[in-house]
Amino acid sequence: MRPQVWELRAPSSSLGPPAHADHPECEQYPVPALSHHRCQRTVLLQTAALLGVLLLGYSYFQLLVPDWTSRLRQLGLFCSIFTISMYLSPLADLVKIIQTKSTQCLSFSLTVATLLASASWTLYGFRLGDLYIMVPNIPGILTSLICLGLFWQYRQVQEKSYSLLQT
Repeated sequence: MRPQVWELRAPSSSLGPPAHADHPECEQYPVPALSHHRCQRTVLLQTAALLGVLLLGYSYFQLLVPDWTSRLRQLGLFCSIFTISMYLSPLADLVKIIQTKSTQCLSFSLTVATLLASASWTLYGFRLGDLYIMVPNIPGILTSLICLGLFWQYRQVQEKSYSLLQT
């Protein structure tokens, strides 16, 4: 009796439709991040770079700043810079919104949630007297108010990605 040998073979057909309509040569893979598509590789590299920055920051605070008080102060500043940059990121689309006169690239619900969260954290930081909580959330309030003004100024144009059926 001969032992049974199992082989791993690549599937002869793709697992689904092409991953990108503009790149039909790229097939859909079981693990999309591991495909060899240029855009996915860029996202993977950006994610790895951000994780590297976090690891460097953690290493810096653990190894090079021995004093707990100064470590906490520097960590608060480090986190404040990241929070401010997060809140200011929607303003990168400001030129596109004004040129197209459409807020299609903005999320209304995310803008409202950001306003409520920023205002809550700012009030909490004010109540505690903690500048590391209060100051980084003020740009979130301002950015949200600017975005709400853009929603009021320019209507969201819905793209029709469907066609009506004839009955």
